[in-house]
Amino acid sequence: VCVFSGLPESIIAAACARSGQRVLHVDSRNYYGGNWASFSFSGLLSWIKENQQKTDIDDECEDWRKLILENEEVISLSKKDKTIQHIEDFCFGDQNSAEDVEEAGALPKLPVFGASGAEGVARESEKECPPVESALLEVESREPEKATGSEPASATEGNDAEVASEDESSHSTALGESTLELGKTEAAPSENSAQEPQKITYSQIVREGRRFNIDLVSKLLYSRGLLIDLLIKSNVSRYAEFKNATRILAFREGKVEQVPCSRADVFNSRQLTMVEKRMLMKFLTFCLDYEQHPDEYQDYANSTFSQFLSTRKLTPSLQHFILHSIAMVSETDCSTLEGLQATKKFLQCLGRYGNTPFLFPLYGQGEIPQCFCRLCAVFGGIYCLRHSVQCLVVDKESGRCKAIVDHFGQRISANYFIVEDSYLSESVCTNVCYRQISRAVLITDQSVLNTDSEQQVSILTVPPVDPGKPAVCIIELCSSTMTCMKGTYLVHLTCPSTKTAREDLEPVVQKLFNLNTEEETINEELGKPRVLWAVYFNMRDSSGIDKNSYDGLPSNVYVCSGPDSALGNDCAVKQAETIFQEMFPTEEFCPPPPNPEDIIYDEDEIAPEESGFGNLPETKPESSSEESSSRGSTAVKKEGNEE
Repeated sequence: VCVFSGLPESIIAAACARSGQRVLHVDSRNYYGGNWASFSFSGLLSWIKENQQKTDIDDECEDWRKLILENEEVISLSKKDKTIQHIEDFCFGDQNSAEDVEEAGALPKLPVFGASGAEGVARESEKECPPVESALLEVESREPEKATGSEPASATEGNDAEVASEDESSHSTALGESTLELGKTEAAPSENSAQEPQKITYSQIVREGRRFNIDLVSKLLYSRGLLIDLLIKSNVSRYAEFKNATRILAFREGKVEQVPCSRADVFNSRQLTMVEKRMLMKFLTFCLDYEQHPDEYQDYANSTFSQFLSTRKLTPSLQHFILHSIAMVSETDCSTLEGLQATKKFLQCLGRYGNTPFLFPLYGQGEIPQCFCRLCAVFGGIYCLRHSVQCLVVDKESGRCKAIVDHFGQRISANYFIVEDSYLSESVCTNVCYRQISRAVLITDQSVLNTDSEQQVSILTVPPVDPGKPAVCIIELCSSTMTCMKGTYLVHLTCPSTKTAREDLEPVVQKLFNLNTEEETINEELGKPRVLWAVYFNMRDSSGIDKNSYDGLPSNVYVCSGPDSALGNDCAVKQAETIFQEMFPTEEFCPPPPNPEDIIYDEDEIAPEESGFGNLPETKPESSSEESSSRGSTAVKKEGNEE
């Protein structure tokens, strides 16, 4: 039983179902993903209102305690979500003009499936998710707007390959027999490009609200990260599409600049002198195999990475680029070894799918948990939204959890229980100390760095505004990511919390964006993007907490954390794999699904008397090459190393 549908829980559920286990996945919310979810604009407004008006939920059924036996005890679960705090939203336009405006009809999008078994979702998968061979046709057929100007191309992965993305065409890369689709939409050239951009109003945002897919947590996928590897290995990548992050930006001396990353970018850069280009390439080459040269960094093992960079004969601008835009680490807290590891990871991810190390899932980060939920449902998992759990039932003698009791008063037995941290009550979390993440989401009318192309996905790290403050990671998304309406940008700001989200992030917002609506002020700050709407909130970061910190949890109850403040998703994938291996140490974690063409039905299933063709000769499967699957109902024919 999995309680909650965040990313780690969804991965575990998919892995369990794939290995032949029976999975029940319940969530008290009416949407998938929890704090990993994505919302339309109206959906986000409802989520804000819900969290601003939090109330305790009364038990719908008081008779559930009668189900508890004398030799059992209960661990009550929390019915109030305390992971989101200090929500403040602001409209920088005429909000009254949108009072009577209704949201336009829904855009075509991958469906969110409800409490159904494998059969219905399998049919849904066949209809909505074409085979890998037709991946490139999917970009044209999914949605008319997406097909406009889209010319997918293929790029073959190489160790040192650098894939140019100047034309911003899509890249799809085949790795073994798995394909990761990269969908991308190019902006049609405007006939009046010299004219001022059309002013976007709040009523337009409300009317086009379904074009927004706003993530609660802002992350990118490293092209050689654990999540990409898992998507390819498990073939879950067929359920999603991705777009390259096109630019790495830096904020220095009050200006936003583009950072050269690949070899081609470095030598084509006009920002760097020839001497700086040689310095940068020499240092980046060293970082790729720094382990082979321990004598060059061991003396600085106890120093910060910033101090180490100052000894490498790098100019201040190069030190800034490496520290904040390539390694993307703290200036004061990151050690030399951690900085070298982060730089190497960045460089190793270059060139796999584009000129930057990052991918972004179309329709938002919230698609990823749903993709793993779909895999689970295809292999028999059952899903129930709006289904809260009252308590865990624990056997006093063995100390193991035997069952859960839901809000209908039903007792559901299971061998293992996966619970998200937010569901645990205060009595269980007395010794737990949580960190917080400060988040902001802005809707703006232009990019922080305008170029000839409007369709840019950018990542920018802003150094600390004041001493003791954390750096702020900014991800700016264009309309071709299917996360915002045309003519707007969706900007995510994230940093570890020191105060409320607004206090942490508003100084950065004021530096980069125009928050004023008065005409004369707009003219004074003409170069800055105008903020149309904004929301600030703090989110709990429960990553890195040891299970032993929770009081009185049975050994077969596993706790998953919510989103962390890191840019990637490695923490969630590691946690999911660790929990799965603890439950099933002999099973493979998320193995590739069998090829439908290689599935041979068992002899009992195709017996003549069951099929109604008793007069026909009996047909037997090829026993010499078949192997029983983990579910016991099919056999998979192997050829060589293919499953």
